[in-house]
Amino acid sequence: MVKFARRNSWWIGIAAAFVVLPCFAADSGTGSDPQMVLRDVLSAACAQKDAEFGRALTARNREAYAHLTPAARSKFLKRFVLLDEAGQPRVEDGSGGALQVSCVTPRVTTVMEIGKPEVQDNLAYISLVVREATDSSGISAKRVVMGLVREQGQWKLLSLGLLLLDLPTLGEEWDRAEMKSNEESAAAHMKELAKAIEEYRKTYTRLPDELAWLGPPESGPVTPEKAGVVSKDLAAGHQDGYTFRYVVVGASTTGAPAKYELAGIPSDYGRTGGRSFFMDSSGVLHAADHKGAVGSIADPKVD
Repeated sequence: MVKFARRNSWWIGIAAAFVVLPCFAADSGTGSDPQMVLRDVLSAACAQKDAEFGRALTARNREAYAHLTPAARSKFLKRFVLLDEAGQPRVEDGSGGALQVSCVTPRVTTVMEIGKPEVQDNLAYISLVVREATDSSGISAKRVVMGLVREQGQWKLLSLGLLLLDLPTLGEEWDRAEMKSNEESAAAHMKELAKAIEEYRKTYTRLPDELAWLGPPESGPVTPEKAGVVSKDLAAGHQDGYTFRYVVVGASTTGAPAKYELAGIPSDYGRTGGRSFFMDSSGVLHAADHKGAVGSIADPKVD
């Protein structure tokens, strides 16, 4: 079950994308309704519709957001609605001119109450209260002021409290974090594939011709061509930002035993990973940065 109450500092994850926002002089302003824009932003975040969310960003942030990996964009949207999965947005009128956006998932529902905007020149400030739907007492409620700016006549998401949205910086930080996570996963997948290949060899007294033979059957019992020893994605050679390759080597007509080599390379070098991984029949894993090219047994060993 989702532990909403544990996220008392829910906006800290988003705050990594912000820098300090200076104060502006107050003045009256006119234009489209920023309250409706924030409603649409929260609804898009709830439903994980990143294209719609991106349209509510400033030009600079929209460009940076588009260059985030899909996983990074998904993570960013989830932080806006305090949920770990996509939900179904539901909009209702609240009291005192407020709007209420509920993000409904099978496990938990988050309720976001959007206050009336305070417009100052080309800036608008809107109070936002976020709570779990079952929390009638408001103990879990989080309160923050969202900032929007009028850009070419349209309201765009600008800030969280006194923090200014800075997605270019966030993109660089998340790319680094995702690369590290993907490289750790790639090392684990290489070892998983090697174990599966050896399991296949013991079962069928030969090596598989290709990785696809290690995958699960669509239906019915396992076969030599669908041994069911790894997941469908890994058998297809693509998982967690890496592409995996396998080749049989060393067999001969004189009876030399067949051996194999495994390689894992970033699917998008510099964004989904940096190091290339290599392993042969000895089971020793090697890794080095080859700018997206295949590694070799000469690379440093890794645990």
